Amino acid sequence: MNPLEPTARPSVTGTDHHGHVPPLGVHLRGDGADVAVRAAYATGVELCLIDVLDAPDDAAAGGPAYRETRVPLDGPTYGVWHAHVPGVREGQRYGFRVSGPWTPREGHRHNPAKLLVDPYARGIVGAFDHSAAAYAYVAEGDPAAGGVHGDPYGPPDPRDSLPHVPHSVVVGPRTAHAEVARPHVPWSQTVVYEAHVRGLTKALPGLPPELRGTYAGLAHPVTVEHLRALGVTTLELLPVHASVTEPHLVAKGLENYWGYSTLGFFAPHAAYATRAAREAGAGAVVDEVRGMVHLLHEAGIEVLLDVVHNHTAEAGDDGPHLSLRGLENATYYLHDGASPARYADVTGTGNTLDFRQPRVVQLTLDSLRYWAQEIGVDGFRFDLAVTLGRGPAGFDPHHPFLVALQCDPVLNGLKLVAEPWDVGPGGWQTGGFPAPMAEWNDRFRNAARQFWLADPREAAHGRGTRGVRELATRLAGSADLFGHSEPPLVRGPVASINMVTAHDGFTLADLVAFDHKHNEANGEGGRDGSDDNRSWNHGIEDHLDVPDDEPGPGGEIAPLRRRSIRNLLATLLLSAGTPMLTAGDELGRTQRGNNNAYCQDNETSWVDWDLDAWRTELLATTRHLLALRREHRALRADAFFLGLPRSSLRTAVPDLVWFGAEGDVMDQRSWNDPATRVVQMLRTGPADDAHDVLLVLNGSLDDVEVALGGIAVPDGAGTGGGAHVRPQGWTLAWDSDWEHPDDRSTVEGDGTAAPGDVVVLEPLSLQVYVSR
Repeated sequence: MNPLEPTARPSVTGTDHHGHVPPLGVHLRGDGADVAVRAAYATGVELCLIDVLDAPDDAAAGGPAYRETRVPLDGPTYGVWHAHVPGVREGQRYGFRVSGPWTPREGHRHNPAKLLVDPYARGIVGAFDHSAAAYAYVAEGDPAAGGVHGDPYGPPDPRDSLPHVPHSVVVGPRTAHAEVARPHVPWSQTVVYEAHVRGLTKALPGLPPELRGTYAGLAHPVTVEHLRALGVTTLELLPVHASVTEPHLVAKGLENYWGYSTLGFFAPHAAYATRAAREAGAGAVVDEVRGMVHLLHEAGIEVLLDVVHNHTAEAGDDGPHLSLRGLENATYYLHDGASPARYADVTGTGNTLDFRQPRVVQLTLDSLRYWAQEIGVDGFRFDLAVTLGRGPAGFDPHHPFLVALQCDPVLNGLKLVAEPWDVGPGGWQTGGFPAPMAEWNDRFRNAARQFWLADPREAAHGRGTRGVRELATRLAGSADLFGHSEPPLVRGPVASINMVTAHDGFTLADLVAFDHKHNEANGEGGRDGSDDNRSWNHGIEDHLDVPDDEPGPGGEIAPLRRRSIRNLLATLLLSAGTPMLTAGDELGRTQRGNNNAYCQDNETSWVDWDLDAWRTELLATTRHLLALRREHRALRADAFFLGLPRSSLRTAVPDLVWFGAEGDVMDQRSWNDPATRVVQMLRTGPADDAHDVLLVLNGSLDDVEVALGGIAVPDGAGTGGGAHVRPQGWTLAWDSDWEHPDDRSTVEGDGTAAPGDVVVLEPLSLQVYVSR
């Protein structure tokens, strides 16, 4: 690549802000653009306007040539450099060059030879080619190992990085879109579906090939119909901010598929746009994203973004010089306070954004408001959210950023979800975030897996189990985690984002087929990925392709695995709290035992829509369970259970009662007995005309006889001594022994029973009854 010498600066209008800090970023106005960037320790900042002289497809070997026009900015005004630059239009490529002290031991890493991406850029084009010229210190590339060799505290590197790094692109206000019309789905009715933009539709039949794996494909009627038929209300997308792949993956021929390596917090990842949008420019990419959100809203589906504000793609102290590091390294990144200055890494990625700094909080809030107001998204899931609440003494639920989320008029009415941990000291904080935030509940995930998979695996080898108490707490909404608030219990069970799987870890189908992870394709010798999977292969490792009637263990194990999947699905979708389903779990998607497929942009990660019989039945089961949740208010609690009568009802019955296998109310001894493997959960209807629902769980390896539970209700005012049992009768609505919901037609009799009647549950099974 051969960038030309910079040309003379154009005429620049002087600015006089009278001490006011101009808005950060590049904003079109009048005959040009207002430009502002923060670099408080710099001695000079230049805006670099970049023109491509040769189209990339026609360029000579080595790539296109560029013309660069450098424009010195005025300032600093409270650390911000700024100017009004005439002639700037939408589509203009640009970057910044920053002069200042090169004292890396003190935390300052200014190097004007390196072109920097604008942190506020609405568009980003081009790729980071991992050349050593993109590093601010003198280094040489090591293609085999990935990365570079050099001393990050040594002298600055003089090579120009412009041809080797992504470029910012000017994107003007989007005025052609309709007003944002949010579905505003209540939390109690919310069903979250976690998906990857590319992975969900890359292999989706019925979708035009040019739309597969794109923003537009996500909003295509074929995709929308699947989500609506399933019962999804809220689509949570893995990161769509512009990101880059780490050097060690590039060296292995892999890429960061998940996207948790953010370069720009305002720009959408262009690779997920259609080819037509990419060729039309960064503005068209933004339009495609905005159009996707609009079409999903028209279908009644909310859009949440998984945002990674805890770290950036610039890696550790020895990482590349792409944006924040060259602008204001000492402010944006958390340092350990030692000499020489080194990053304090509580994210496990090499760097951590320093949320003790007001400008880091500002950058994050500005990004969130942009995506909410301009793009129209309905909320955010915050990756490693504990990092965002770290102050001088560690995590603080009253951190200014978390207070801002509660108070900001743009953000506090959105759905805000925390991943409540990071890898630093005191990093596990499930239940510790303030309202109105919800949180991923890892305790729910662990309890469901333990009860249905890990405990039976141990029991099958003659070892002990853990009882039902932990699972019951999660079924009831995890008040022990989310009830501690001011005032108490105000967050309700909806604050618990219940999950059995997520993008990281085994898929649902792999949980029942693998005892151990199989991550060899990631190129890390199997060291990556969690070892705490609480999975169970039911006796044979890997998936089986055998008919159920085939003699031998394979034919016996396959139906048991399918029942285990259904047990986990029902536990997830019928518990109190907000369920989150991982894309493809409803279809039996497998990653062949890879529990950390972050670098697998291939069939390993893409949803497989080619359904055989059992996967078609699983889809029908998932739809049926979500329909039960929609139809019965008892399954959609928005307040914690107290075990007391609701004052609003004519009949004084407790909101929740637990029974054992004999039909008696659970006592303390049963709760504390690790051998207890059967429990009944009766949730009464929250309104006089609402049905009661009874979940009956058998976590043992044997058939069990269960006397169905019922509540003794005093007659009249309760003074005459008489009583009756509520409900008068139960109807079997679903049994996890059924391969398909239509299998209810095979039930002996009409599927009805009365409280006290004895029913038989298969080993490791779950039944759902609805009051008549």
